[in-house]
Amino acid sequence: MPLSSYIGGNARRGNLWPNSLLPTLSPTPTKSKHPSRKSRKRTALINFIFTNFFVIALSISLCFLFITILLFGIPNPLLSSPFKSKPPPYHRVRSRKPTQSDNSYRNSSNNFNRKEDGAGATVDITTKGLYDRIQFLDEDGGPWKQGWRVSYKGDEWDSEKLKVFVVPHSHNDPGWKLTVEEYYDMQSRHILDTIVHTLSKDPRRKFIWEEMSYLERWWRDASVEKRESFTNLVKAGQLEIVGGGWVMNDEANSHYFAIIEQITEGNMWLNDTIGVVPKNSWAIDPFGYSPTMAYLLRRMGFENMLIQRTHYELKKELALQKNLEYTWRQSWDTEESTDIFTHMMPFYSYDIPHTCGPEPAICCEFDFARMHGFNYELCPWGKHPVEINQENIQERALKLLDQYRKKSTLYRTNTLLVPLGDDFRYISIDEAEAQFRNYQMLFDYINSNPSLNAEAKFGTLDDYFQTLREEADRINYSLPQEVGSGQIGGFPSLSGDFFTYADRQHDYWSGYYISRPFFKAVDRVLEQTLRAAEIMMALVHGYCQRAQCEKLATGFAHKMTAARRNLALFQHHDGVTGTAKDHVVQDYGIRMHISLQDLQIFMSKSIEVLLGIHHEKSDHSPSQFESAQVRSKYDVQPVLKVINVREGTSQSVVLFNPLEQTRDEVVMVIVKRPDVTVLDSNWTCVPSQVSPELQHDNSKIFTGRHRLHWKASVPAMGLQTYYVANGFAGCEKAKPAKLKYFSMSNSFSCPAPYACSKIEGGVAEIQNQHQTLTFDVKLGLLQKVTNTDGSMNVVGEEIGMYSSVGSGAYLFKPNGHAQPIIEVGGHVVIFEGLLVQEVYSYPKTTWEKAPISHSTRIYNGGSTIQELLIEKEYHVELLGQDFNDRELIVRYKTDLDNKRIFFSDLNGFQMSRRETYDKIPLQGNYYPMPSLAFMLGSNGKRFSVHSRQSLGAASLKEGWLEIMLDRRLLRDDGRGLGQGVMDNRPMNVIFHVLFESNISSTSDPVSNPLPLSPSLLSHCVGAHLNYPLHAFVAKNTHELSVQPPPRSFSPLAAPLPCDLHIVNFKVPRPSKYSQQQIEDYRFVLILQRRHWDTSYCRKGRSQCTSVANEPLNIFNMFKGLEVLKAKATSLNLLHEDIEMLGYMEQVADVGQEGHAFISPMEIQAYKLVLRPHQ
Repeated sequence: MPLSSYIGGNARRGNLWPNSLLPTLSPTPTKSKHPSRKSRKRTALINFIFTNFFVIALSISLCFLFITILLFGIPNPLLSSPFKSKPPPYHRVRSRKPTQSDNSYRNSSNNFNRKEDGAGATVDITTKGLYDRIQFLDEDGGPWKQGWRVSYKGDEWDSEKLKVFVVPHSHNDPGWKLTVEEYYDMQSRHILDTIVHTLSKDPRRKFIWEEMSYLERWWRDASVEKRESFTNLVKAGQLEIVGGGWVMNDEANSHYFAIIEQITEGNMWLNDTIGVVPKNSWAIDPFGYSPTMAYLLRRMGFENMLIQRTHYELKKELALQKNLEYTWRQSWDTEESTDIFTHMMPFYSYDIPHTCGPEPAICCEFDFARMHGFNYELCPWGKHPVEINQENIQERALKLLDQYRKKSTLYRTNTLLVPLGDDFRYISIDEAEAQFRNYQMLFDYINSNPSLNAEAKFGTLDDYFQTLREEADRINYSLPQEVGSGQIGGFPSLSGDFFTYADRQHDYWSGYYISRPFFKAVDRVLEQTLRAAEIMMALVHGYCQRAQCEKLATGFAHKMTAARRNLALFQHHDGVTGTAKDHVVQDYGIRMHISLQDLQIFMSKSIEVLLGIHHEKSDHSPSQFESAQVRSKYDVQPVLKVINVREGTSQSVVLFNPLEQTRDEVVMVIVKRPDVTVLDSNWTCVPSQVSPELQHDNSKIFTGRHRLHWKASVPAMGLQTYYVANGFAGCEKAKPAKLKYFSMSNSFSCPAPYACSKIEGGVAEIQNQHQTLTFDVKLGLLQKVTNTDGSMNVVGEEIGMYSSVGSGAYLFKPNGHAQPIIEVGGHVVIFEGLLVQEVYSYPKTTWEKAPISHSTRIYNGGSTIQELLIEKEYHVELLGQDFNDRELIVRYKTDLDNKRIFFSDLNGFQMSRRETYDKIPLQGNYYPMPSLAFMLGSNGKRFSVHSRQSLGAASLKEGWLEIMLDRRLLRDDGRGLGQGVMDNRPMNVIFHVLFESNISSTSDPVSNPLPLSPSLLSHCVGAHLNYPLHAFVAKNTHELSVQPPPRSFSPLAAPLPCDLHIVNFKVPRPSKYSQQQIEDYRFVLILQRRHWDTSYCRKGRSQCTSVANEPLNIFNMFKGLEVLKAKATSLNLLHEDIEMLGYMEQVADVGQEGHAFISPMEIQAYKLVLRPHQ
C-alpha cells in the first residue's frame, strides 16, 4: 500500500517541544449563557420535583436496574485495572476504548485459573499474520536497499515540531573475537573512562550503557573519584543504564531460568552499588527476539524495550504501516497485563550509517569517528565525514536533518530516536570529542532556525520514551478500529516472536541455533546444577542453625556468585549462540567447568548437613561424598564414577531430587563388578538390573564395566540414600539383562556374565506394559511404536546430513535437502532386562568411523513417568575433515497429517506455532528448539520430542520433524567472526519422545493461529529431563556389619501440584546473609504455574495427584520450617508495587495468609522470612 495512504491519517498537532515534558491540559470550553424566561408552570414543576426528589430518583434507579437484569442477567464483578498505581506524568494510563474484538477484561472469578484453552490475546498484528501477508520478494529499494525511496511533503512538522534524540552508545560484547577480559583490558575500560571524562565536561552530553559484566569489572579498578563521577552522571540523567543485565542475552537458545538469573544479577549489583534500577531495555544485537523476553521484562518493572535484528521484510512491512512501535502482548494474555511498549529500529544495522536515516551513504558522512586520524574503516560509499565549521554547517545540518525527517515518516509520532554508536566505540577522548563537538554544532544550527520546525539534542533512551509518551498522550495517533493497549494510546498491539532472522537476501540466521552444541549442553547442565545448589544453600540456611552450617554456606557465597555470573556471561548473544572465536569459546567453557566443580563440592557438603551427618573435625574437612558425574576437563563428556565394592562391604549413593514433586524413577550407576545388590536406607532389598556399559567404538563396543539400574523414590526437593552392596545375605543380586545382537562382520563377543543370542529376521522389538517398539535391524533405526490397545504410530527414524558450503557459525545455507547416511550392515545390540529394554546401534556409513551411534530405551518399574516415554540417546562425533561443511540431523517421518505445522518452545517457557512456507527457503523454515517440539495430527495424536539442550528444528514435509544435532563448517559466513566452526567435541544428545492421544476434541492447528500448550504429562517429562536427579557417591566403602540409621531428608509438607514449578528457592545475597537479621527477607521463592492442554489426560497418566486449582499456601509449604513473613516482588527482586508489574491484585495478598495466587503461564517471586519451627 502506498505510503501516502498513511500520512494523511496521522496529522501531527499540539504544543511546541520545550513545554512538552509537562502534561498539558486543554482549556475547558466555555458555554454561552442565554438567559431564559421561567414560566410559573415550570416553576411549579421544579418545586414538585425538588420536594419528591429522593422518591423519584429511587423509582427511576430501580426501573433501570430491573431492565438491565432482564436484558443482560446479573453482572459479575468487573476486573479491576492492572495499572491502578499512579504512574509518572509521562506514563499516564489511557482509558480503554471498547472495540468489538476487545475481550481484554474477564470476570474476576476466572482470574486465578485464566488462560482457557483456545483463548488468546486480541491484537492488531501477529507475526504469523505478517508472514502470511509478506511475499518475501527482496525488492531493491534504492538507497535504502531493503525499503523504498522515502520522501515527505514538508508540512508534517508544522503543528508538532520534530524532536530528535541522538543517543550515543557503545556496544560491548562480553566475548566474541576476544575474551571478556581481553576486551576489557584493550577496550571497555578505556570506553568507560572516556564516558566519565567527556560527559562531565558538558551537561548537554548524554550516553547509555548496557552490560553490567564490564561495568562491575571497571568499578573494581576505578578510583573513588571516578566512581563518584559515574554515579553523579547517572543520578543527573546524563548517563542511563539500559537493560542492566550482566549481558545482553541471546533470545533463541537461552532458557528463561538463565535469562532471569542474568538480568537479576546485573540489576541487583547495579542497585546495590549505584542505587538505580533500569526501566528501559536495549537489545540491539541478539539475532531475533522472543516474547518471553518481553514478558520477563514486564514482570521486572521495565516500561519500554528496544529491538533491532528482525527480518528485513518484516521491518519493511511494519514501516510501511507505521507500526514499528507497538505494545508487545503475550499470545495467551486476554487482559493486557503483559503489555510492554516496544520500539523496533527500522534499518539493516545499529551502526551509524544505518541509524540516522534511510540512506546509509549519507549517514556515514556523519560518523565523525571515521574521519582520517582514527582507526575505524572509512565509509565504503566513498564520501567521508569532514569536520563541521562555519563554512559547511548549513549544508551539513540540512543534509542530516533531511535524513532525520525521512526516518521520522516511518513512525507515527514526531519524536525521533537516532542511536549514535557501534561496537566498542568512544574508546578515546579524541574520538568522543569528535562526535560530541561536531554534533553539538549541528544541533545548535538546527535549533536556532525556527523555520526548520525541528529540535535536536543528545538524549538517553529514557529521554526519548518519556517525550514520546507525552506526545502520544496529547495527540491521538490511534487508527480506526485499532485494539491498541490500555497502557499507552496511539500504537498497535502485537503478539508473536521474531524468528528466524534474515539480514539480507536468503541469509537466514538459523545456524546459530545449533552451533557449538557441546557447550549449549554444558550451559544447561550448569543451569540445573546452579538451581540445585541454590535450593540446597537455602535449605542449609533454613534448617541448620549451627555455626558450622552458616559458615559452610557463607564461606561458599563468593563461589555461588561466581557461578551465577559465569552462567550469566554465557547467555551473551555470542556465548550460548556458539558464535565466538575458538579461544573465546574455550574461556566460556573453562569458566562454566570451574563453577560446575565448585557447585558439586558445595552440594556434597550440604548433603551431610541435611542428612544430619556430623563431622567431629573442622568445617574445612573434605566431604564424605562426591558427585557421581565427573568431568575431567572443560571440553569432555562427563563420566560416571565407577563404584567398586569388595565382598562384605557397601557404598552409599545419595540422590537429590531438585523438583517439587516426589520422584519415582529408574536410576543408573556404573559398577566394576556385576554381582552386587541394592538396598534402600532401611536396608530393605531393592530389585535391580545389571547390563554391560557401552562406548562409541566399532571395534570394542563394551567397556568391561557394568550399568546398575534400580527404581528409586526420592521426596520432593529432598534426599534419599541407597546402598550398593556386595555379599549382603538375604537379597537377590542384580539381575543380568539378556543380550541379542546383529552384526554382519561376525566379530561380536559376548561379555561375561551375560547370556547372548543372535537376532533372527529383519525386524526386532522391545516392549514394556505400555508400548512395543519395532526396529529395522539392518539399519538399526526405529520404525514404529504400537500401543497396548493395538493402535500404531509410525516413527520412521532417519539420520541424514546436509552438505553446506555456504553455512557458517550464524547462517545455515544448505545445498538441497539432507541425505540419509545410514547403510545396511552396522552393529545392533538389544538388552532385555527387568527395568530397562534398550536397542543400541553402531551404524554402517560411508565413513570408516561413523559420526553417530545411538540407543533407544524404554523403562519398566510401575508408576514412573519413564515408562510412558521413549528415550533416544545420540552419541555424535563430527570430527575430522571428512565432515567439513556437513550438518548432521535426525528426522522422524511420522504418519501425522500435520500440514507442515509444528510447535517449538521459546526459552523453555512457552510454545510458538511454526508453519513451513514455500515462499521462504529451507533455512528460513528452521526454528529454535531450546527444549521441546511437537506435531499434531487431525486425529488429535501428538508426537513430542523433549531435549535437554538447545537445538534447531523444522517440519519440511508432511509428518516430518527434523532436528539438527551438530554442524562442522570450514568457512566464515561473512558476519564478522572471521572463522568457521571446526572445534567439534564428542557429545551425547538425549531426547525424550512421547506419543499421546487426545481424550477430548483438540484445537485444529491449521485454522487456529495460536500456539498450543504441552499436555500435563509432557510438562512432567520435560521437567524430569531438564532437572535430573543429582547422585552423590560415598568416597569410602563400609563394612556390611555396620549399618547406619535410615538417612533421608524431606523438606516439603506435601509435594506441590503438578502444574506448579519452583523456578528457584534461594538466598539472593549469600555474602550478606550473616549480616542480616532473622526478621529480614533473606530468602526468595520463585514459582511458575504451567499451562497445559486439557485435551490430553489430566493426570498425565503419571503420579500426578493434584493440579493448582487452589492458591498455594506458602506459610504451610515447608515441614519443620516456619515462614514468618512473605511478600510478592518483581522477578528481578527490586520492585514491590505488584500492580505496576501487571500482576492481578490478589498477588499482593500473600502477606496476609500466605496464599500465592498464580494464574497459568505466570512466574511470580516472593521474598520470605524463614526460621526453623520453635
